[in-house]
Amino acid sequence: MTGLRTAAEKREEFAKLHKDGCFVIPNPWNVGTARCLEDLGFKAIASTSSGHAHANGLPDGAQDLDTVLAHLKELADSVDIPLNADFENGFSDDIDKMQQNIVRCVAAGVAGLSIEDAPQGEATGLYDFDTAVTRIKAARRAIDQTGERVLLTARTEGFIRGAPDIDESVRRMKAFADAGADCLYAPGIKSREHIAAIVQAAGGRAVNFLNPTALGYTVEDLAGMGVRRISVGGSLARVAMDAFLRVAQDIARDGNFDGFANVISNADLNQRFEKHIKA
Repeated sequence: MTGLRTAAEKREEFAKLHKDGCFVIPNPWNVGTARCLEDLGFKAIASTSSGHAHANGLPDGAQDLDTVLAHLKELADSVDIPLNADFENGFSDDIDKMQQNIVRCVAAGVAGLSIEDAPQGEATGLYDFDTAVTRIKAARRAIDQTGERVLLTARTEGFIRGAPDIDESVRRMKAFADAGADCLYAPGIKSREHIAAIVQAAGGRAVNFLNPTALGYTVEDLAGMGVRRISVGGSLARVAMDAFLRVAQDIARDGNFDGFANVISNADLNQRFEKHIKA
């Protein structure tokens, strides 16, 4: 049963996880998947904007702030391990409004949050360098003014937003570290050379690596490269959606129910979640 640890305790634990070593921070998209990941022994979880949006029948980046905040609070309240929020661009191009939104995100009970250097919902294009750095500084101030120990992850989106320039990514990572980010994140990089460049740019701060597909790296490999945190983004959610679509397509196209073979039983799931029922 959850509710044993306070938000402050989870935030303290999350900060400690980033001090040394390497850990996996998988991405659930609802309470059930969050609790399963906790039961499996993961030390922290992170929300996935794409996984939650797709579960609600929307493209990534299309959900409104209130929906996301309600989702984050539900996740944070459902487990006793820390939650990092995929907070996209802070849900506003306006810096003052972004700061207000960050304060609301902290109030939802998260232990950390990430801010991207790209406009909300856009497939390509980044904020210019000076604007991006200013926004990370503002995000740091907003968190600090809450008085809560919430970890700030700064993301540079070039490799997934049509601007795959490692030199610019390094430039931004260095500036974001100087601006007060606790963790640096360049989703979309894949090669050992690019990983090494980002780790070096972080200057000792934690680096998050996105491992969204079968790249061939193990946790041990990435730890050896200096990565401290490994996330999977929307990949677990896509695994579930892929299985759902393949089996449903077999039924619709062929009238074939073979996809139901060897799936987890209703009884097994009931047993897994029974402990979470409050007396």
